[in-house]
Amino acid sequence: MSLSNVWHLRTVAEASSKPCYICYKPSTSVLITPDNKDYFYTCRGHLTDKGFCSPIVNEAEVAAKKKKEEMEREIELVKKEYAEKMKKKKGKDKKDPKAEATEKDEKIAEGDDEQKAAEKEKDDKINAISGRDPVAVANDIPRIYALHKNFFQMRLDRIRNAEISKRNRERLKNPSVFPSVPSGDL
Repeated sequence: MSLSNVWHLRTVAEASSKPCYICYKPSTSVLITPDNKDYFYTCRGHLTDKGFCSPIVNEAEVAAKKKKEEMEREIELVKKEYAEKMKKKKGKDKKDPKAEATEKDEKIAEGDDEQKAAEKEKDDKINAISGRDPVAVANDIPRIYALHKNFFQMRLDRIRNAEISKRNRERLKNPSVFPSVPSGDL
């Protein structure tokens, strides 16, 4: 029986929640070994507790994630700069003396521009909200943990005791374990 101290975080449905191993509150977070030999339910709060477990972080993934975030920030910055340049360009076109628009035409154009800008801003907000799906939020926390020695030893003892009790039940079912009835006179 070799159980490694590597635990993967899984989430179950609300209907399948069970009591936390530590505090007995209903929880949907499950820590499970990679070989599916052992599992237990725990609260998300306990996962951040330094006395209970510590995350196993893959440095390559963290570096790739930071690089991706930096690229996204740069792209957003370039988009904003481009939008500002386009606004300035449109502003210069309106100030062109050759354009002979009346004040009403300008007000209507401004109203249309404001509506388009408001609509674009609304679409951007919707895209930003829909872009933040629950899966992405859930990926912010680590998914692989190592239990601290006391908790890991408790899990090992529990598995060992379960195996011993199973072996004892099997022994009790076997009739050859019991002594035979004495034969002969007293």
